[in-house]
Amino acid sequence: MGKLKNIVYNCREATYLIEKKLIGKITLREKIQLQIHFYGCSVCKLFNRQSNMINSMVKQLLVNHEPVDIKLDDDFKNTMQHRIDDTLNKS
Repeated sequence: MGKLKNIVYNCREATYLIEKKLIGKITLREKIQLQIHFYGCSVCKLFNRQSNMINSMVKQLLVNHEPVDIKLDDDFKNTMQHRIDDTLNKS
């Protein structure tokens, strides 16, 4: 139960599992732990979606070898940063 409790309250462990999942495989237990964490942490859930999107874009760039001009506008980045900061400050 100690490991499960760690993931529920630990964003660092969750982000580690998200990155581990992107570069390889995670165990069934780790998948379950991550899903449990996502139920209570919208920041990590968003980080997961963004990481998946970035990973897909990079893979496409490597396959296509064509330069792609993809940029997030500053308003979007600022809004996301404020949401992250607000969520982290609530804890």
